[in-house]
Amino acid sequence: MRLGNRLAVIVLTCGLSAGLVGCGFHLKGMNPSVAPIAYQKLNLIMPANTEELEEKLVMYLGAAGVQLSNQPDAYTLRILDYTPRRLELNGKLVETLLRLNVTFRIEDAQGNPLTEPRTLLATRSYQYDIETVNTDDQEQKYLNQVIIDDIAQQIARQISSNRLPLIQNTSAAK
Repeated sequence: MRLGNRLAVIVLTCGLSAGLVGCGFHLKGMNPSVAPIAYQKLNLIMPANTEELEEKLVMYLGAAGVQLSNQPDAYTLRILDYTPRRLELNGKLVETLLRLNVTFRIEDAQGNPLTEPRTLLATRSYQYDIETVNTDDQEQKYLNQVIIDDIAQQIARQISSNRLPLIQNTSAAK
């Protein structure tokens, strides 16, 4: 390649990169210019049988810069509702619909709610033939893990982006 062609390629690459950065494009991940997280320290309170969700939340909240703590000054992430559902639609092939509803809110150290309860939903479906029940079990286990991972990521994103609606104080209006 001649020097002129190389220079043209370099200029074009730099121009395209500058154009992407100028319009606000950035790769997904930690961005140092993001607003500080309102809930730096969190204590997790989870219902029974939610160990997988707790494990994922610990991982994603930690990656988002949230310190998990049992100290008395820590805010509390309380999971109010954890409802997995499995629906089957029968026909020649069986379609299975897996759903997970999770409702959560943030509370202060005294247990007073700071945010409105937020409900998240994750859904996955798959089809299988009745004769391959073993495959159904494996696919259901895998998709349940995918759904839990999706919900944990959604919770971590909403907490780290400070987009949870604050609870309206009705006692001040009285």
